[in-house]
Amino acid sequence: MTRHYLDHASAAPLRPVALEAMVPYLRDHPADPGRLHAEGRLTRVGLETAREQVGALIGARPREVVFTSGGTEAANAAVHGAIARGVERARHAHVVLAAIEHSCVRESAERSAALAGGSVTVVGCDAEGVVDPAALAAALRPDTVLVALQVANHEVGSIQPVTEAVLAVREAAERCGAEPLVLADAASAVGHIPVDLGALGVDLAVVSAHKFGGPKGAGAMFVRRGLRIPPLVLGGAQERARRAGLEDVPAMVGFGAAAAEVAGTLGAEAARNAAQCDRIAADAITLAGVLRAGPTDAARRLPHLVCLTVEGVEAEPILLALDQRGIAVHSGSACSSEMLEPSPVLLAMGADADRSLRVSVGWNTTEEDAAAFGPAFADALSTLRALRA
Repeated sequence: MTRHYLDHASAAPLRPVALEAMVPYLRDHPADPGRLHAEGRLTRVGLETAREQVGALIGARPREVVFTSGGTEAANAAVHGAIARGVERARHAHVVLAAIEHSCVRESAERSAALAGGSVTVVGCDAEGVVDPAALAAALRPDTVLVALQVANHEVGSIQPVTEAVLAVREAAERCGAEPLVLADAASAVGHIPVDLGALGVDLAVVSAHKFGGPKGAGAMFVRRGLRIPPLVLGGAQERARRAGLEDVPAMVGFGAAAAEVAGTLGAEAARNAAQCDRIAADAITLAGVLRAGPTDAARRLPHLVCLTVEGVEAEPILLALDQRGIAVHSGSACSSEMLEPSPVLLAMGADADRSLRVSVGWNTTEEDAAAFGPAFADALSTLRALRA
């Protein structure tokens, strides 16, 4: 049976250019990049080249890029650092975040704020998964230290008005006397749409390599120039004392190589992926009870992701039926993920969180992959509905 991998939004296959860049650092260059000997200096060059490549992709200076073990660590470090900074400066610990934020942002904010004696205010979204900047700004208080809004949603693909939100938050903060940092989770957006963190005006951001063809276990935290936040991971002066621990040089080199490649291919890949997703969605919504969730305007959604809601059939049996037919996809429902509750994103949108599928394509998705989904989905759904009847 031919397999069709349509779960790039969870983890994209490694780009060949990334693998090729990594091999010498796995095989020939073992040194700690913090050492002064020739071997250490050689690995330092590889690490700093990767930092420049990642920075160029996201509109950041190399010194603003802090390498981490992935997007989850970057999110935790950013949230922890922002809250700890607020407590150090003024004993404040109030956080404002959107209801559609990834769990790594939401849960770390809830824990860090609670440990600091603070609280979290959650701002909702509309039926397309888009957050109103005015609503974020209205939630500010004098003790607000952090506002979080992702660049694009990881389940339905809605691109958020981050620039407008930053302006609204800054104006509201000036009126109420708050000094919040703004965090943008860009993990689902980078490598799929243009992202310029400098132009967005955010203070902190999250990037993950494996979302666009870099290696797993590689990520970055963007820290705006001039900003100092307490580190989450202690025990060393690596990453200019912003994240302790020996860097995974091969992974970061692969991250940089993937970033450099996608910087030159982004437009073509996005156009191809958008057409593939349009075909997948068009085939799916011809079936009774199937709808596409998220923005109706293609310009307001990620090009590589389709979220479908399915009336009358839970996600888990659909996922298993598709897998039997050679199709790999994902769902935000409780049954098919590690979480024990329905998707907060879909709940915030008013969609059925237990009956949704996320189909996502990427750099190596073929037309055959996209075309295979429709017939397999129709057959699986027909079979399951017949059994249910």
